[in-house]
Amino acid sequence: MAKKTGRIAAKTAAKTLVSKTATKIQKSIAGSVLAQSKTNKVTSERVEKIASSALKNKNSASLTKKLAGSAMSQSTKKEVKDECIKII
Repeated sequence: MAKKTGRIAAKTAAKTLVSKTATKIQKSIAGSVLAQSKTNKVTSERVEKIASSALKNKNSASLTKKLAGSAMSQSTKKEVKDECIKII
């Protein structure tokens, strides 16, 4: 069974989607995170790649990393979860 987005992560994602200052990457990840709220949807492979790159990039903003972490934690692939543990 897929993990569901928590209340705080969903709230952060919703604020990001309506923000005029959020980047395309932040909005893309936020859309995925919010789509997984109260559903059984899982992170798509496309968003996994974006989120993984964001987590590895030392210049990524804190918000980007928070959203990316939430998206990656909802992946159903074991290798993705192992990669997240290595990054953290």
